[in-house]
Amino acid sequence: MGEQSHGDHIRLVLVDDQALFRESLGRLLATQPGLQVVAECGDTGNALRVLSSAPVDVVLLDFDFGMERGGGFMAAARRKGYQGRFLLLAAAADAGKSARAIKLGAAGIFLKSEAADRLVRAITLVSNGAVWLDQRIIRVLADRTELISQMDDPGHGNALTGREQKVLLGILGGLTNRRIGENLGLTESSVKALVRQLFHRTGVRTRSQLVRAALEGSLGTASVLMRPTQNAASAEDGLKSDEERTSLPVKPLTDN
Repeated sequence: MGEQSHGDHIRLVLVDDQALFRESLGRLLATQPGLQVVAECGDTGNALRVLSSAPVDVVLLDFDFGMERGGGFMAAARRKGYQGRFLLLAAAADAGKSARAIKLGAAGIFLKSEAADRLVRAITLVSNGAVWLDQRIIRVLADRTELISQMDDPGHGNALTGREQKVLLGILGGLTNRRIGENLGLTESSVKALVRQLFHRTGVRTRSQLVRAALEGSLGTASVLMRPTQNAASAEDGLKSDEERTSLPVKPLTDN
């Protein structure tokens, strides 16, 4: 359940208690090539029943529903065998709740104020294994001091180098290795080597897992993001899916 075959439609379930928003969004997404709305649910109980009976790739979940009882709905869906992704739809960029949502298993957070074409892009990226975060959410998360880990301490042996910080910032901004290299005056192979170093530090094997690790505090994300830069991707770029994987023997993690 939740495993999408190449060339198939991305199967969606909408979960939101605001009927007008839910129904309007459902009609809009139903007109998009490559998307299929399996069900529209006004409560999580009905959504769980749908997930138990039909294959679903992405759940578009109201942020408040996703955070109820400490992410209870997402955990319950997993217990019932759902293997797809959760994209939370939020009214505003709340720093603490956004960081917690990622930790609880959300694959992304999309702001309801954004354009419909960007939502389609977010759905596509998330269904392919990416983590979607709006640039505004990244900026807000950067202000949360709890995201600063021991790696932020220059006296700690694992402090990020300047180049690693800039590469991490580029990844969080959604840039490809080639684009990061162009911005930093590095070859693409040099950027790939730095990405592998970041993978090795956090024990991950994909870019989306690296984003999750950074947001959870495994790297010195906050201090890096608080530095002004012109190299971050535009919001339209989103976050790229797992474009480059490392062959290092690192601990496997799930993206769900």
